[in-house]
Amino acid sequence: MEKIIFYSLALIMIVFAIASVISRKMLRSVIYLLFVLAGIAGIYFLIDYNFLAAIQLTIYAGGIIVLIIFSVLLVHHIELELAIPKISKQIITVLGCLIGLGVFLVTIYGHEFNVIENNNTTTTAEIGTLLLSYETGGFILPFEVVSVLLLAAMIGAIVIAKGKKLIDKNDETI
Repeated sequence: MEKIIFYSLALIMIVFAIASVISRKMLRSVIYLLFVLAGIAGIYFLIDYNFLAAIQLTIYAGGIIVLIIFSVLLVHHIELELAIPKISKQIITVLGCLIGLGVFLVTIYGHEFNVIENNNTTTTAEIGTLLLSYETGGFILPFEVVSVLLLAAMIGAIVIAKGKKLIDKNDETI
């Protein structure tokens, strides 16, 4: 049963990833990307990484996609149709993808991967303690840096959204 679920999720992710790249409409590409990110969360749930799956859904599928949709709507490109590249660029892209696929397959089939049983479980409380720990192995500094980065991104989004002030004929700011 797990194999069927895995292959179904993998097929859904591949189809929507290709659709996201091929689609000429910007908003549709973002929605297709949402399905890809939700599929990744499904794989995390399948391998019993519930915390990572929840983070994947909240941060990426929730926050990042909403941010991208707002950006698309903000700049009024909701119905933007992307230009079709020249045939020479398409051929170069296909060749680059095939070379990348070849390197990937040679790497995967050229090395023997051993399955390691991992019986260690980590609770959400332990993850939270490590995130807020000042001691060795703690992540308080990166946690705070990400907080400042997100604050700066929100301020930048507000400044961009506000735009320039309109000036009336009587030199009054509207």
